[in-house]
Amino acid sequence: MKALLLSEYNHLEVKDLPNPIPGPDEILIQVSACGICGSDVHGYDGSTGRRIPPIVMGHEAAGIVAGVGSEVTNFKLGDRVTFDSTVYCGQCEYCLKGDVNLCNQRQVIGVSCTEFRRAGAFAEFLTVPARIAYQLPDSFSFAEAAMLEAVSVALHGVAVSQMKPEDTVLVIGAGMIGLLLLQAARAAGCSRVFIADVDATRLALAEQLGADRTILASGTPLIEDILQQTGGNGVDVVLEAVGREETIVGAIDCVRKGGTVALIGNISPQIMLPLQKVVSRQIRLQGSCASAGEYPQAIELIASGRIKVDSLITAIAPLSDGPSWFDRLHAREPNLMKIVLDPRSSASQEAGGQQ
Repeated sequence: MKALLLSEYNHLEVKDLPNPIPGPDEILIQVSACGICGSDVHGYDGSTGRRIPPIVMGHEAAGIVAGVGSEVTNFKLGDRVTFDSTVYCGQCEYCLKGDVNLCNQRQVIGVSCTEFRRAGAFAEFLTVPARIAYQLPDSFSFAEAAMLEAVSVALHGVAVSQMKPEDTVLVIGAGMIGLLLLQAARAAGCSRVFIADVDATRLALAEQLGADRTILASGTPLIEDILQQTGGNGVDVVLEAVGREETIVGAIDCVRKGGTVALIGNISPQIMLPLQKVVSRQIRLQGSCASAGEYPQAIELIASGRIKVDSLITAIAPLSDGPSWFDRLHAREPNLMKIVLDPRSSASQEAGGQQ
């Protein structure tokens, strides 16, 4: 099969690799679409340490069942499927409580690190345990399905924030996850949702997707704007989708006393925390890791149109164009959102086209 291999840092090449063979509890998927995640781009240059070459990356994917293991009874050849990016055991204390994202044996599709190595979906074929797979509605394009992993991450971030319907919410960061958090918060029924970024183009898209107010600011100007909008109190919930010290500190200053800052962004491994503000204002800091069973909800919200993903897909391209798209994303070319690679195709397609 053809696969996009990270053979060394900053170098991707399309290689012929052996076709994977499904184990007894696995399904073989012919990949029809796989999105390039920001974590893949950070893994491409080695900055995260979680993509150790040689590795086939890619975990935001969908396709068609091309083979089933001897123990699999809930899928058949030809089924249209997607799958969780997390491979969980289903048997540990966390899995039994439903916290599959915290599984003691957790692996991630398309990731190699010191603990494990798991081939990803930038390839013609992939095997995954049947327990992490989900059937897709016929109405779904495969490109839309490749967005489900990111949508489920946003839904989980909203869920762990314990947001209430009457809450006022601020999303910091209008990248892919931030724009999905905006829509997830709106779907959860919050009263008002603001979103802040330093990129006017992204904020224009946020306005189209339902933001009550967009704020082209960071740091002190952002804090002043939020306090002015909330009578000096701050918002009830901040969904932080960047993961840098300055944005996390800003989030703490933007939330009300007794409010919640949900940390979804994950770029800086360590930050300096304004502990006294957190303690004296009784602010809850809540981490959010991946997702834990939100895929069915994500499918329903996209199918119903309550979460829109088509406008977030910049391009659908063949696997052979993968190296050039990674270079452009790594260089932070403006106005690029989600790039979806199709291992079946030989020519680029219009973004948002049906697959």
